[in-house]
This record gives sequence, C-alpha cells and structure tokens, in this order.
Amino acid sequence: MKQRETFGSRLGFILISAGCAIGLGNVWRFPYIVGENGGAAFIVIYLFFLAILGIPIMSMEFSVGRASRKSVASSFRQLEPEGTKWHWFGYVGMAGNYLLMMFYTVISGWILAYVAKMMKGDFTGLDNVQIQHQFDQMVANPWLQVICLAVVILVGFGICSLGLKNGVEKITKVMMVLLIGIMVVLAVRSLTLPGAGEGLRYYLVPDFQKVAEKGVANVMFAALGQAFFTLSIGMGGMAIFGSYLTKERRILGEAIHVTALDTMVAIMAGLIIIPACFASGVDPASGPPLIFVTLPNIFNAMPLGQLWGTLFFIFILFAALSTLIAVFENILSFAMDLWNWSRRKACLVNVVLVFVLALPALLGNNIWSGIQPLGLSISDFEDFLISNNIMPLGSLVYVWFCTCKRGWGWQPFLQEVNTGKGLRFPGKIYVYAKYLIPIIVLYIFVQGYIGMFFS
Repeated sequence: MKQRETFGSRLGFILISAGCAIGLGNVWRFPYIVGENGGAAFIVIYLFFLAILGIPIMSMEFSVGRASRKSVASSFRQLEPEGTKWHWFGYVGMAGNYLLMMFYTVISGWILAYVAKMMKGDFTGLDNVQIQHQFDQMVANPWLQVICLAVVILVGFGICSLGLKNGVEKITKVMMVLLIGIMVVLAVRSLTLPGAGEGLRYYLVPDFQKVAEKGVANVMFAALGQAFFTLSIGMGGMAIFGSYLTKERRILGEAIHVTALDTMVAIMAGLIIIPACFASGVDPASGPPLIFVTLPNIFNAMPLGQLWGTLFFIFILFAALSTLIAVFENILSFAMDLWNWSRRKACLVNVVLVFVLALPALLGNNIWSGIQPLGLSISDFEDFLISNNIMPLGSLVYVWFCTCKRGWGWQPFLQEVNTGKGLRFPGKIYVYAKYLIPIIVLYIFVQGYIGMFFS
C-alpha cells in the first residue's frame, strides 16, 4: 500500500490549512461586511461565533481526515460502521470542491488582470465612473478572462504537481509570509493617511448603538454566517490536510492556530481598507465593488498610488492563490485515493477539467449573461449552491458523523482529536456538539434561503 504523504513541518500544516481558509472571503467580503454591520461591535460578535462554532467543526473535519488518512472521497467509507451510507457524502464533497473552483478561478483571473493593470498604470488619472468602465470592459471581454483563467489554473496545478512537501508546502509557506509582509506594509500606509484615525476608531472601538440601529438579529446572523464560511469547512478542504498530519499534536490547538491566522488576515485586511475609505470619504459598506472600483480610485489619490495599488492586488492574488492551491490539492487527492492515479496524471486531467468547468461562469458575465438560474448570474448561482447548501449541510454531516453512534462516534473522535501533545478537546461538550451545533448550522441554512428569496 502506498504510504500517505505527510507535511514536512507543523508550520507547513498551519500555513497551508490557513491558506485554504484565507481567501477572497477575508479580503473582499470581511471588510465590507464589517462596514455594513457597525464596525468593531460586529467583530466582537464574529469572534465569539468563531470560538463556539468554527473551531469545533474544524477540529472534527481535521480528525476525520487524520484518522482515515484519506480525502473526503474515501474518508467516510474508511471510518463508517458497516452497512451505513455516510460515504455517499463523499460525492457531494467532491462536487463541492469542483463547483467552488468553477467560479473562484474566474475571480482569481480578474485579480491577476488587475495586478497587470495596476502595474501598467491603467487606472492613473481615472475617476470612479471611468474605473467602473474599465472593470465592465474586462468582464465583457471573454478572451482576456480566458487567458487569465488559464494562467491561474496552470500556476495552481503546476505548484501541486511538484508534490506536497516540495510544491504545495514549500511555495505556500513563501507565499503566506509574503502575503503577511505586504499586508503589514499596506496597513501602515493606510493608517498614516490623513483622516484615517476616524476609520480606525470605527473599526476598532465597539459601538453597540450601531448594532441596535442595524438590528441585533441581522448583525448576529451576519457575524454567524461570516464566522462559518470564512474557515472553508464542510467540503473536506480541511480533512485533506488533516490526512497529511502526523499524530504528534492534538488537533484542537492546531485548529485554533489556523483560525487565529485566518482571523488575523481578515482583520488586517480591514485595517488596510476601512481607514483608507474614511481618509478618502468613501463608504466602507459599499459592497464587493469596493475592491475592483472604489479602491483603485483611492490609490489614485495617494502619493505613489500605483505602487500601493500594485502591492494591494498582489496581496489579494496571493490570498486567492492560497485557496486555489489548497482546493486543487484536495481535487487531486480524489483521483489519487479513488483510482490510484499518479499525481502527474491527476494534474494533467484536472487542468483541462477545471478549465472547461469554469467556462460557464466566465461566459455568464458576457456571452451567456442572459442565462440566470433563480435570477442570478451563473457564478452567483454556483456560489449560492456552495455557500448556502454544500458548506452548511456538509458541516452538519461532519458533526453528526463524529457524535452519532451510527456514525464514527464520539469516543473514537475524542481518541483521535486528543492524540498527541497540546490542548485537549473537551469531552463534556457532547450535548452541545450533538444538538446545539446542528441547530445553529440549520439556522444558517434556513436563513440563507430566507435572505435569498424573501428579503
């Protein structure tokens, strides 16, 4: 039997797992969600939900991966009691990873294009309307997007083809260190802009009056949803890295480290974006266009704005690529686990497969823009399937698998999660894990549909 690859270091595991969680949700969604929901008070609520929801579920997913030494394609089959059907979720998890890459690779291509545009100075001297026109032109141009899509897919699978230690671990380590370094430089620049102090107070000083104005229930659901989705749990993305983890450390401490790094990047992204918005008189709650339209305009107003803008989009590109590489590694593991393919063969097949699968989302912004399932663009519909369905329901499967007698069971889970040195996962939270966590996850699932169809 072929021996399972393992990480070369504990730091490699933490950085790569965090890299899977760190993505556009941190640097795109988090700052404007904070802006929409009252600033620092939202962050306090968000951190609370990370602790009571995100970390326990992540610990369960890591544990399933480490105990089985398999990806989501095979892990449930390895651990489930005879005669049960938990392994059926493996197909859903596999589909979820491909579905995520069907639109995430397209957006990553946009970011690559923006790095080039910033470096060339395409936005220099333009106002907000003209920058919006630049973005609209890019999205309307399928050939430019096809080129950018091909580049990010080839880079991602090229890194994965080098192997776990020599490719994924080694390059992600460097990329994550560079990402954090660029963030620090950008945060210092943003905080030294005239008028940035007001944005810093808005971001870091809790004001629960703002929560009351927005509606406590609305803010709590936004914080709950962000805490849940930011960690990329529920599709086996964390299980694959658990499968490469040695038994030297208990899993709870590792989950806390990964969550802390993910959260640090999200908060630092806010330190870059929100003070800069206040310094420029821009509403930090202006939604996703903040990244592609508003921020280039802000950089235009700065001395050396072309340099700062280029660094900013390189930082976002690294965040996007860290997720791409992590999910590509998970996708490759399906073929290697199920059919015993070589890593090289799995890479060659999946380069073509992911590229073809991403084309509908790409064309949905231009040639196929008339195709709107549920009134959404193709990419938004794919995002809805992942964010509102596969991730919450997948998390529910992991929780029930680890707590039900007809699943893996609580005692085998505790034995695995508490093997090694470090923080012990508390066995006394069984009732909370089995009953309350599923209620919270189902609440997110139902509210996602209510927000989709009745808001």
